[in-house]
Formats: sequence, structure tokens, C-alpha cells
Amino acid sequence: MVEARASILNHKTSMPVFVPPCLARLGNEVPDGPGWVHEVKFDGYRLQVRIDNGTIKLLTRTGLDWTARFGTLADVLRKLPLQSAIIDGEAIVEDARGASHFATLVDALKSRKTERIVFVAFDLLFLDGKDLAVEHLGDRKLQLGALLLDAPDRVRYSEHLPGDGTKMLSAACKMGLEGIISKRLDKPYRSGRHDDWRKTKCVQTDEFVIVGYTDSTAIENSIGALAVAFYDGKKLVYAGRVGTGFNRATAAVLWKTLQPLRHDKSPLPATLDRAQRSGVTWVTPSLVAQLEYRTVTGSGLLRHASFQALREDLPARQVKRPKPGHT
Repeated sequence: MVEARASILNHKTSMPVFVPPCLARLGNEVPDGPGWVHEVKFDGYRLQVRIDNGTIKLLTRTGLDWTARFGTLADVLRKLPLQSAIIDGEAIVEDARGASHFATLVDALKSRKTERIVFVAFDLLFLDGKDLAVEHLGDRKLQLGALLLDAPDRVRYSEHLPGDGTKMLSAACKMGLEGIISKRLDKPYRSGRHDDWRKTKCVQTDEFVIVGYTDSTAIENSIGALAVAFYDGKKLVYAGRVGTGFNRATAAVLWKTLQPLRHDKSPLPATLDRAQRSGVTWVTPSLVAQLEYRTVTGSGLLRHASFQALREDLPARQVKRPKPGHT
């Protein structure tokens, strides 16, 4: 059995055009045990880097060729010391704290400021004629780490930690990261979504002042979304809209509660764009909502926010800017 496995690994083979990616299954708890390692979950575009004797292709998770869209990143990857390879990873843009934000990456692509984009490599599927996808993750990552020892600055190796994934998740959340990916060390690379890889996301909870609402398009006398903000000194700062977390009864109660507070003028500074103002009925900023959300964009707006409840115990004036990782 060992001889057969060695024969397979030493056999030269042609490089596949595309390998459908391994996808992590979402879980509520971090898997534990000696067979698991944990990595940071990045908030960017999944990319498969295909290098073939100097020709570089950057493929999306569905196999689309986005090489040109990522500008100079292909030239950076061409400097790696190899003939041919397939590397699985993520293209990201980092903030000052090292956290990645999808919206910032999209902005960099739209503005063609691709020099800000970093490729974080977390798996090696093929290298110089060898199909490494059949090897265990531990062996693949060992070879990937060695390959990237002297990599250019914009090519990073995704470090992993064995042991207590719950502690790593807590640390990731405090840093404002998206979450972690947990992976089985003893498994080959398998395309598709399954339990060899599991993702656990950070969820943050904070209070926000309700500054307006939009009407539901489906149910009369019900809200469709809340416009929320927080205080920075004496000034309200817009934090976005939240349109999930309501059932029919809650949406109707909130609409009724907000009717006496309706106001013709926005309580926010006149800096909102047309899309942010569109359809909003403004209210006196006196009610506080507790929201659950994943992260905050580079422009300060909530991502994947969900309404939890009104906070009757907290005066609106005490609602300040949420701290990264605050739960």
C-alpha cells in the first residue's frame, strides 16, 4: 500500500486546466482534536493561481479567467521559483490592522489600484509535474510553506495553528477578522463542500441609534429596513441599513412604534448619497436597536447586520462608535 502511494506521488502527470475548489461547510462551533488545524478566514476573492512555464492565469472559484482584472499581481506571482503549479488562495486588501475587507478589494479592482492587492496562499494542488491533491493537507502545506519562504511581499503563506480553535476564533473576532477556517490535516484535497474544511464566523453585537426606516414593499404598515447610526461626540454617524431579523409581527410593531417619531428632516449630516437617502422616512433619534453583524466595511457601514431587539435600557446619546471585536 505504501509502495503504491509512493509510486503515485512520484509519477509525472499533466497539469489540469482547472480544479474546482474545496469549500468549507459553515458551523456554529469550532471543531477540536489533534487532527484539526485552524487558519484565518479572509474576506476577499477566492483565486486559483495556475502557473505553467511562465504563463500565469488567475481563475475564480468558478473557473473564470480574471488575470487581467488583477493587474500586476500576475507579474508578482511569476517570480516564484517553479516551473508549474496550481496554488489555492485568496486575493485580499488589508487595512492598517491587517484585517481584510471585501468592499475594499472591490474598490481596488474598480479603480485599478491593484498594487494594494495581496495573494494569500493556503493550499498547493500541483507542483512541477506532481499531483499533490492526493496528498494529505499536512504534506501539501509543508511543501507550500517551503515554496514561499522567499516569496515577494504581495504573496503570503496562510499560517495555521493546531490545538484550541476556540481561542483562535476569539482572537480573530477581537481583531475584527471575518472568522476562521478549520481543516483536517490527514485529508487529500477534495473539490466541493464537505466537512474536511469547516468555517466559523465572527458575530459581533452592538447597539445603534435608529434614525429612520423604509416601508415594507410586501406588507402594509410594516418596516422593510432600519437606518441606523451612532454618536461621535455630538454628531450622528451613519452606519447603514439593516433589513433582516424581523418577523411579520416585529416589523409591524416597529413601524407602529416609529410613527410618533417621524420627522421631515434627517438627523444626520448632509453627507449621505442619494442611494442612502432613498425611500427613508426619518425619525427623531431616540430609540436604540441591538444588532448582530459580521463586520464593518472600510467606509464604516455594517455588513450582514440583523435586528435583535430594541434596547429600552440605554439612552440613545450613550451609543458610541462600536469597538472592533466588541460583543
